[in-house]
Amino acid sequence: MRPEVVLLALTASVFTALASVAQRRAAAPAPGKDGLGLHLVHYLLHRPVWFLGIASMILGFAFQVAALRVGSLSLVQPIIATELLIVFALIALRHRHRVHARDWLAALGMAISLGAFLALARPIAGHEHASGSMWALAGISTFALAAVLALMASAPGAQNAHPSANRKAALLGIAAATGFGFVAAVIKELSTHFAQGPAAVFSNWSPYVLLLAGAASMFLASHAFQAGSLAASQPGLTIVDPLVASVLGIVLFGERLVLEPIALAGELVALALLVGSVVLLSRSPLIRGEDSPQAHAQPSDDCSETVARRRLRIGATARGEYAAPSAVSGFSGGRSLSRPALEAANHRRRSGLSRTP
Repeated sequence: MRPEVVLLALTASVFTALASVAQRRAAAPAPGKDGLGLHLVHYLLHRPVWFLGIASMILGFAFQVAALRVGSLSLVQPIIATELLIVFALIALRHRHRVHARDWLAALGMAISLGAFLALARPIAGHEHASGSMWALAGISTFALAAVLALMASAPGAQNAHPSANRKAALLGIAAATGFGFVAAVIKELSTHFAQGPAAVFSNWSPYVLLLAGAASMFLASHAFQAGSLAASQPGLTIVDPLVASVLGIVLFGERLVLEPIALAGELVALALLVGSVVLLSRSPLIRGEDSPQAHAQPSDDCSETVARRRLRIGATARGEYAAPSAVSGFSGGRSLSRPALEAANHRRRSGLSRTP
């Protein structure tokens, strides 16, 4: 594991995490969560934070290309999957008091399991290019799977009930991750042409397939972020992307992993711990709190009521009247009493209390 590959992949992970957070903030409040449509794209084009997510994604792409030029898919993509850790860190910086011990345990488990898997698997790079027929098979297979997952996300449940928001977000997240795994393989192919100059890059098929596959994957990811919570969509994005990319690295580029019995058993244990840590971390109250309606809502009703009371009192004072608390809170139909009338009412109330045994 060359240090420069790890550093470049981690930098790509940072920008990918920023992109996830920004796109989630842009897409979550979007209206019309039923089905997949271009209305979401129109909505996102009016959200400045979405463009911040796009800029972060482009920077992540640049560092991912640099990492894949000198490293294998089976090494780079699992490291980029640490974006969930970075998403957690970004939210934790804003809400430190809400970080629980189990959150840190899940984060530590994810880091240890990922390091253990890479140490045991010891990914080895293969050849640089694959045949056209293999690329066609890989593209058709991955996006057919993504399409099936997207259809499952919108399919009604038992008794024609609408699919739950979290189920839809999870399936769309897995569909997007499947596409991003293929995108990573195309980036690996594209990175091998950079040394030959711009003419070699743009005369090759890879940049054009990258644009189409990347746009389709981002379309699915945006709908996943809109459909439900980050806790529902992020595990699939975190786990499935490197798995698909690693399989494509083995199939297309002949990359190899250590599969001796003892090493394989350790890899499976590390993967199980990784999956469990990702799910536990994504269900952290910290991340769920980030997805709560209050995080994106307008000021609360209590706040609005306080403002309304203050305005009513100011208006009554300007008219030489006194706004009774009961009138402000709505128990007297919004009436305003003059000061003499209010003093008479208070005198009657005190007189009644004084006669009480």
